[in-house]
Amino acid sequence: MSTEYDVLVVGAGIQGAGVAEALTAAGYRVAILEQEAVAHGTSSRSSKLIHGGLRYLESGQFSLVYECLKERRWLLAHKPDLVHMVPFLIPVYRHSRRPAWKIRLGLTLYALLAGLFSPHSRFRSISVNDYDALCGLNGDDLLAVYRYYDAQTDDAALTREVITNAQRGGAELICPGSLVGAEVTDKFVLVDYFHEGQLNTLHCRALVNCSGPWIEDTNRKCAPSAKLPPLELVAGTHIQVPLKLANKIFYVEAEDGRAVFVMPWQGETLVGTTERPYHGDPSEVAPTLEEKAYLLRTLKQYFPETRPLQLNELSDSFAGLRVLPHASSNPFSRSRETMICCDNDKHPHIVAVAGGKLTSYRATARAVLKKLRPVLAGRADWSPMTASQPADTEPSAKERNL
Repeated sequence: MSTEYDVLVVGAGIQGAGVAEALTAAGYRVAILEQEAVAHGTSSRSSKLIHGGLRYLESGQFSLVYECLKERRWLLAHKPDLVHMVPFLIPVYRHSRRPAWKIRLGLTLYALLAGLFSPHSRFRSISVNDYDALCGLNGDDLLAVYRYYDAQTDDAALTREVITNAQRGGAELICPGSLVGAEVTDKFVLVDYFHEGQLNTLHCRALVNCSGPWIEDTNRKCAPSAKLPPLELVAGTHIQVPLKLANKIFYVEAEDGRAVFVMPWQGETLVGTTERPYHGDPSEVAPTLEEKAYLLRTLKQYFPETRPLQLNELSDSFAGLRVLPHASSNPFSRSRETMICCDNDKHPHIVAVAGGKLTSYRATARAVLKKLRPVLAGRADWSPMTASQPADTEPSAKERNL
């Protein structure tokens, strides 16, 4: 195993995988340090969706939605074995907080951002009496149903494929491996880490912290550290029930107004997600009894045939952690934009990626690559491997195609 790299990426979730893939595609020598396993954390505990985020329009995050829809289009074209379109149904009831006109307005904006004439952007009304199309949906006080399309994926499988692509490009995966410390010197970043019971050292030009909910802990081990804004961990729980309700995804409104997905998964039905502040060890996050009961109540409200189900009959439940900017507002309405933070804005050696969406992992990787270009373009006082590195700060042809 080498001890000299251009970049060390800490974390093998989807963000770390994407950054490593982009860097190797651009010709850089990369190591990935992962403490548990590829996609071990949040990247295997998401809602399994590749989507623009219809609900983000409600909080004015138009640029994020546009970016995600553009990335969705690329993923559908280039990873059809992992990403596929699924019909989504949004029911509107007499008691719904969001009236039919507001849903139609949101879907119209979504279609415009996706490209109005794209086959993936079309939406339509479904008759409330079309029982076959509604798949057992509760019809009491049902006023309207809208159908549009978004995409579903296996989040862990997608992350593993991106890591494999990075390895094909020359990246080395150190797993399990844990960061001990990183120090920026005049010539390089000196990194100590544990692997296979031994303390090891490597040199790199830059370190990219993609450790997800461990971002602050990883950042504290770096000297100097990246300048992080106040952050908060927010837990999200899903439950899986042993029933196959439909081959489509229902986008429903829970008792508190939150949007909840009811979706097909592994021949059964996945329901999620919740949002609650989390202050413990990220490795110990788990669904609470209250969260599981909340999701089961939501499911029973919309699908009467599930009402006999009890909590002890769930097939599975899991919780993941989002990294969000700290704020006094409800987590539901906070920005989902990726935060890319550095130790030095002009010449960064330590870069931290906070937050980010599964859908937009490639866009995040491109932004990180742009941040690192001033450091990676330098040749002075570096090892012989610099002979293969770009000589200027312009993006290579490979970078432009990412």
